[in-house]
Amino acid sequence: METQRHFPYSFIDRVIISEADIKTRVKALGDTITQDYQNSERLLLLGLLRGSVVFITDLMREIRRDITMDFMSVSSYNKSESSGFVRIDSDHKTNIRGWDVILIDDIVDSGYTIRTVRKLLLDREPRSLKVCTLLDKPERHKVDIDIDYLGFSIPDYFVVGYGLDYEEKGRNLPYIASINLKKGEG
Repeated sequence: METQRHFPYSFIDRVIISEADIKTRVKALGDTITQDYQNSERLLLLGLLRGSVVFITDLMREIRRDITMDFMSVSSYNKSESSGFVRIDSDHKTNIRGWDVILIDDIVDSGYTIRTVRKLLLDREPRSLKVCTLLDKPERHKVDIDIDYLGFSIPDYFVVGYGLDYEEKGRNLPYIASINLKKGEG
């Protein structure tokens, strides 16, 4: 049983996914990816910065085969709401033509970011392209999205921890917590 922790931020409401549950699920995802790509000649994990950093780092340690890692930086959020407009701030460096690519994100909310980046990547002719996300909020989807490797489906909570932030706070928490902005007021 996880010990009760003092929350370092007043806006944290409660832990919704424990550190232990995350570790267990990331290991299972790594095992599945290892099996699925056992015959792949070139496998690339392509992380969306910055939220995916913790997830991709832990995930790659659970994949028992050769992999390459690269990143893209994309923006679609204005404060805590998805704007619907996706901007590529920094593109990946690897030429992905002929590669098996797994696009790694921290959370799927509206789906606009994954849809836009996926379309861009498909135009670059990878051998295959799959989507892996730690968290999915299916009730928030504005577009149809196929997620091939999913950590957890969650309700429509605003969450922090394990790479996710609120105004750059909370990324370093080892668990996923919901936040309550009114809790910090007063």
